[in-house]
Parts: sequence; structure tokens; C-alpha cells
Amino acid sequence: MVASGRVVLVTGVSRDLGRRFARSLAADPTVDRVIGVDVVPPRGDLGDVSFVRADIRNPVIAKVIAKEDVDTVVHMSVISTPADAGGRGTMKELNVIGTMQLLAACQKATSVRHLVVKSTTTVYGASSRDPAMFTEDMEPRRAPRSGYAKDVAEIEGYVRGFARRRADVRVTQLRCANVIGPDVSSPITSYFRLPVIPTVVGYDPRMQFLHEHDLLAVLRHATVEDVPGTFNVAGDGVLVLSQAIRRLQRPSVALPGFAVGSLGTALRRARLADFSPEQIAFLTYGRGVDTTRMRAVLGFEPAYTTEQAFADFGRSMPVIGGHADRVLGALEEQLARGAARPLTPHAGLAAGTAEQEGHHG
Repeated sequence: MVASGRVVLVTGVSRDLGRRFARSLAADPTVDRVIGVDVVPPRGDLGDVSFVRADIRNPVIAKVIAKEDVDTVVHMSVISTPADAGGRGTMKELNVIGTMQLLAACQKATSVRHLVVKSTTTVYGASSRDPAMFTEDMEPRRAPRSGYAKDVAEIEGYVRGFARRRADVRVTQLRCANVIGPDVSSPITSYFRLPVIPTVVGYDPRMQFLHEHDLLAVLRHATVEDVPGTFNVAGDGVLVLSQAIRRLQRPSVALPGFAVGSLGTALRRARLADFSPEQIAFLTYGRGVDTTRMRAVLGFEPAYTTEQAFADFGRSMPVIGGHADRVLGALEEQLARGAARPLTPHAGLAAGTAEQEGHHG
């Protein structure tokens, strides 16, 4: 364990997980001060965290780091859905330009000694050519061409460049599996909260999950322990999609891949769920990551297995009402009329999802 006295800057504290992490870190006896940074203030209580309203895309972030004499930076502000950012262009700017400016600020600051980056297993992509389990030194079989996965690949490239230029800084990258839990709002939780779950016919993808409590725990562990490197982080075991849907006791409808894409476009426009190309690839091929290095080198053991994390998420789900059959019927009718025509979300689907999101908000 390192000596006390850390001054930690956490980005992305306006969102729930960032706020909760910063607040829990402020209670750690090895940490003196926590400075939370974001473009808008968080909705919840930050406790002993000092909030600074700042945009990491702006060079002013360098002044914040210098003024506060920050020695540890935890970067959590990478956004996974365009809707959260106000559009794909803004999302890319926040993710990529924001990270570049933050790293430039860290490079100039002689006080900075440790950088922790919350990354994602999405960086490996999902394709028919994937290995059973990705280890940290493997590359995606198909380089991402757009969206969140491309942003993450670029961000990791900039982080590697920073690590070369500032060899004196310990850099820890956490490639987290899909984070899930009762309070998580993300593309995958929105998908599982749909009253009828669309699947790609002929495929039953493998999935790994990380419980929201384990995400906070691994971030804290990486912050207070000096273990540089890149680590896959996921709960033990895998679930296949059909098992997950059965455990939620939700109806599903199997569609051709292009029809899932059409339905996904409609759901995305209606802001009911995010069906990006990488999300559809994941729902087709799935993904598995090897977590040996997480245990052996990082020294972290998740409290929840993949199954336990999903079960805890499932316990928070409301019971589906009688509209499920109507939604299934509407989808089947549209397919019968011709799946080439864009699918539109049925009123029952929209109402059911809105009702559930209100329950989870």
C-alpha cells in the first residue's frame, strides 16, 4: 500500500458512476483530496469531493491540475452513446479531443505520477473470427471503423503514447466488461429492459458482465495501488444471451440481422435503446475476455460473478404487463409484410420502455 497524501482528479463526475466513485474515494484514508471535474454539476451529493466545472476539451484543465497539485488522474468521462453527448460529432469530440487535452495537461504537470483510465472490452470488437477469450495483448480481428469502439481504440492509442513520453507516470488501463446493476443506464441495460427483446436469428452470443459495485471497487483498487498495465476486468464465467433472457422471464423475438438493424434504428431514434453497429455485432457474436492478469498482477477479485451481477440487475426489473403479446404480434406482422421495410417501435413497446426507464431512473 502506498503512503497517504494523494490528490486525485476524477473526470466525468456529472454521471452517477463517476459521482459515486469520486465520493467513495474521498472517504479512503490514503487519499487527502478528491477533485471532481465535469462540464455540468452532478445531480447527487458529492460529499467531500471538491467540484470544478471545467471542460477537458479546453486547455484550462492543465491549470486545474497545476493549481490543485494533482498527483493521480482517474479518467472516467468516455461516453458510450451519442444520445448522452447530444450527437455523434459531440460524442467523438468529448471522447477523443477531451482525452487528448487531458493527456497533454498530464504530460506538462510534473506533479502527476499515476493515471488510471476506465476503458472497455468493446475495444476488442465482436466478429465471427474472434478467439474464445481475448487476452490483453490481442488485437481486434476487425479494426473498428466508427462509433464508440473506434473512439476507445483511438483513446487507448493516445494513452500508450502518453506512457512512452512520461515513463515516470504509472499508467493503469482497465478494460471493463459491460457494467450492469440496478442503477446502471447503458446500451446493454436499455436493451435488456425492453419489454420484448430482439435477438439475431441463429446466434446465441456469450456475454460477460461486471457489477457496478465491482467497477467502483476496481477503480479504487487501481487508484490506491501502484500497479501499471492494461487489465481485462469482468466477473467470473459467461452467460449466453438465451440464458439471460430466460432469467429475466421476458419474451424475445428472433429477427434476421438486417431486421434487428432496422428495428434498432427506430429504437435509437425514439431514444428507447442504443443499437449501434458494434452493439449489433456484440448481440450476434458476443465476446469473451481472459481475466487471469486481473487476479495475478492487478490483485483484484470481483465480488460478483457474471451470473450474480446479471441476477442482481434482473431483481430490479419490473414485471412485464399484458402488452408484451401485442408487441410481439406487431413485430411479427411487420416481418410478414416484408422485413425490408424499416421496422417502427409499436406504441406498446414505447410505453413499456418508458414505464421501465422511469422505474429505474
